Amino acid sequence: MSNTQEQGTVAETINQKLTESFSPTHLEVLNESHRHHVPPNSETHFKVVVVSDEFEGLRLLARHRLVNNCLANELANGVHALSIHTFTQSEWAADVEVPKTPNCRG
Repeated sequence: MSNTQEQGTVAETINQKLTESFSPTHLEVLNESHRHHVPPNSETHFKVVVVSDEFEGLRLLARHRLVNNCLANELANGVHALSIHTFTQSEWAADVEVPKTPNCRG
């Protein structure tokens, strides 16, 4: 299942790369740039929620490193912030709550 909101070129690329790398059972790519002081239609701040069996047995830091490595090109070329939320299928089935993004302070 994939959910990309406010889909643009960068969001589509993130969605595609995460899908290819992790075969997620649930994927959300949320462009949260509008919550920050950036020009309209920016694609600089994202939140991703990835549920995948690939995370089984991995600690949070290892999971985040995998996602960061997958999206290294985007992070080096315009994506300023990436909020990462990774879950195994069993964690997701336990009805976890994804933290809400706080308002921008800048």
